Amino acid sequence: MWSICKKELRQFFSSLTGYIALVVFLLLNGLFLFVFPESSIFEFGYATLDKFFEIAPWILLLLIPAITMRSFADEFRGGTYEILQTRPLTRWQLIGGKYIASLMIVAIAILPTLIYVYTIRELSTGGIDGGGIAGSYIGLFLLGAVFTAIGICCSSLTGNAVVAFLLSAFACFLMYSAFRAISGMEIFQEGAGYYIDLFGIDAHYKSISRGVVDSRDLVYFASVIFFFLFLTARNLVKR
Repeated sequence: MWSICKKELRQFFSSLTGYIALVVFLLLNGLFLFVFPESSIFEFGYATLDKFFEIAPWILLLLIPAITMRSFADEFRGGTYEILQTRPLTRWQLIGGKYIASLMIVAIAILPTLIYVYTIRELSTGGIDGGGIAGSYIGLFLLGAVFTAIGICCSSLTGNAVVAFLLSAFACFLMYSAFRAISGMEIFQEGAGYYIDLFGIDAHYKSISRGVVDSRDLVYFASVIFFFLFLTARNLVKR
């Protein structure tokens, strides 16, 4: 499994595309937080990173599909998947290696944003909500873990990386915001809307972002990750 993980990391960082994706992620976050007046933290008048944690999921929704789109699609297109099958690797080791490698890249992308915390703390005179920020980072990482599982699953459906990217971005969008939109419909206002909302990532992400790590949220994220990785395994069986 670790040999697959190292191969994926080496492949991602051996091309300029990988570095560009990470730089664009950090650049967009920086522009939204410090430049654009509609979302700039300087316009709020108090020390908070709430805007960052509102914007980051939408940027990850595009970044992570770009990271995962080639995971299996390139293997199918290049004919190397058949070679991988001859190696002493189980199907789950193959999936796990690719998933961990992609998740490590997501973590590398998120890690430099900690400088925002330092910046806000230095600019603030009254301190910052450390618990809330820690919870938000945990939630952001778990959200990234779910998006990564979705991206790996979509990549296992096709041999075209662009199609895998589009499928993954659309599926991530649905999982993140569609359930909340549906729960807000008038027909579900009697009480069903609350339970529909719980199927979406957004509700659990916002719950953890309050600074309280609830076991129900952790179970939800773990279940969704396992579900999409299981679907990936089923897709590979069909191959």
